[in-house]
Amino acid sequence: MIDYGMGNLHSVASGLEQVGASEVVVSHEPAAIAGADRVVFPGVGGIRDCMEAIRRLGCDQLLDHVLNNERKPVLAICVGMQALMTRSEENQGVDCLGTLPGQVRYFGDQHSSLEGERLKVPHMGWNAVMPVGSHPLWEGIAPGTRFYFVHSYHVVPDDPAMVAGSFEYGLTGCAALARENLFATQFHPEKSHTAGLTLLKNFLHWDGTCS
Repeated sequence: MIDYGMGNLHSVASGLEQVGASEVVVSHEPAAIAGADRVVFPGVGGIRDCMEAIRRLGCDQLLDHVLNNERKPVLAICVGMQALMTRSEENQGVDCLGTLPGQVRYFGDQHSSLEGERLKVPHMGWNAVMPVGSHPLWEGIAPGTRFYFVHSYHVVPDDPAMVAGSFEYGLTGCAALARENLFATQFHPEKSHTAGLTLLKNFLHWDGTCS
């Protein structure tokens, strides 16, 4: 698990151990990450602080190497998912990693449902997730299963084909992204009880392909 000081590390590590991980190493050291079978890229908090820590510790280069050179399976969670995009509207605009082309946009102070009902921002609590297409990480998870969200900003990828799951909250939002050996979730699987543990277990058995 890549540790840059901004992730819900204990809960994620505990969830992975609960579903069978023999050892969870939490580190930003290249040697430690190089010895891992698969990598988790978590994140909580403001994107500006996250990006500053990611770059200061060299985690941007480390993640790029893991994804594109070592081709390890990678799971990004919440702000970890947002950090993969090109740019975020948070903190008056912040350049992100650009691993995946797209924007991170604010729900808005006046966010409302299609019926005009005012919706709270941040989007916080349980919401149904609809898988888009098939992916090994959805195995055993029924369409409409509820996962736990906490976010004021949502991902809008340039390529809709990358969307692996959606949620409804006054708009159809991106709950998950998938590309090759990368899977990313806006929701927190480590806080999502049985469904989240199922997804984490699927990640432990995933070989990094989408078939």
